[in-house]
Amino acid sequence: MDRDELTNEGAYDRLRLRQWLRGEARSDGLSRRDMLRVAAGVGLPLMASPVLSATAASAAPAGPASTAAGPVLKPLPPELFQVHGTNAETRWDALHGQGYLVPIDRFFVRNHTQTPVLDPVTWRLRLYGTGLAGTPTAENPVEFDLRQLRALPARTLTAFVECAGNGRSFFTSQQGQQVSGTAWKLGAVGVARWRGVPLSTVLRLAGLTRAAVDVMPQGLDPDFVSGGVNLGPVRRPLPVAKALRDVLLAYEMNGEPLPPDHGAPVRLVVPSWIGISSIKWVGPIEVSASPLFSPWNTQFYRLIGPDYPAEGTLVGAQVVKSAFELAWDASLAAGRRHVLRGRSWSANGPVRHVEVSTDGSSWRRARLVGRTVDQGWQQWEISWKPPASGTYALRARATDVTGATQPDTVPHNTQGYLFGAVVRHPVTVA
Repeated sequence: MDRDELTNEGAYDRLRLRQWLRGEARSDGLSRRDMLRVAAGVGLPLMASPVLSATAASAAPAGPASTAAGPVLKPLPPELFQVHGTNAETRWDALHGQGYLVPIDRFFVRNHTQTPVLDPVTWRLRLYGTGLAGTPTAENPVEFDLRQLRALPARTLTAFVECAGNGRSFFTSQQGQQVSGTAWKLGAVGVARWRGVPLSTVLRLAGLTRAAVDVMPQGLDPDFVSGGVNLGPVRRPLPVAKALRDVLLAYEMNGEPLPPDHGAPVRLVVPSWIGISSIKWVGPIEVSASPLFSPWNTQFYRLIGPDYPAEGTLVGAQVVKSAFELAWDASLAAGRRHVLRGRSWSANGPVRHVEVSTDGSSWRRARLVGRTVDQGWQQWEISWKPPASGTYALRARATDVTGATQPDTVPHNTQGYLFGAVVRHPVTVA
């Protein structure tokens, strides 16, 4: 397989799975015997190995001392967010009139545990592994401090970051299917202007070799425990091809220093890939000459269901979605014309057109407002005068430059990832 093909998350997963089954990949997330049983259709759930996970966690380079006051540090007023445990979902009506970028105070928060507060002076980016010249170890890595990163040539990128489970609640409310995980509506997404150093620059300075195949960043937030098993720090591998193409080590967000809830002092931004790839509070990065796995692409972030192979399919690039800048169950005045506004986005590239239905059957083209910036979203608007008082279900569907369009339904998967069907947004006209 051509290296450039591995920038596609699905192609990357298919290759790594084949290598895993041949015994060519190393994992701290799932034993080869367990993967073989899953692939054979035995029905074993994707569960991480506690022994391997504990070993990997203890081998990870220690980060600087940190403190945390709670799962999320910034204020979460109810008019801006719906709180889901350690996570905070942006309310779409809070984006009305806010411009193209999501302000930091309204940007959604996805935490596996809680937000750490790291000292930017003592923080270090640590690179190690068999894919670097001299094979630096976890105990003796190549290091960069924040001052050194800021001295390197920087890049600015406008891009959306979106949780793979964004829209998860609609599997249940619209399709009548049970799923596990945070019951997001559509607010686990945000577009920001990120500034930082290309990961490719740092990898080359650290001594990247032609033998390197995978890069695995780790977060410095507290270890994640699932089912009583300590899975260690949040981490997920990327192919070197993707790491060299467009991944950013970001230290600024919307022109400000990166805030703690969004990954300070440095986070990854991995354009078009699901949010878990954009590791926050990044510290250690393993660069490996052999393929890597972790619990975050074996136990989690796999599509498991009747329409998928027994071993599941890695959750790949995000799908096309649309959302109205309206409160859920919004009330609109009867007898007047309203301007309905919204945003649509796709990991495939810019949105070509958006259609809106207000009567449950017919569709009208919305007017595109502005343009898609880099790898962000497309704003749009359409006027509507309700014919009568009552309840309505507003629907919006987008089509991107590849021709991908939002369907009426999507295949079920047990963890509720990648819900890209048209969402019925309820409003009341009175």
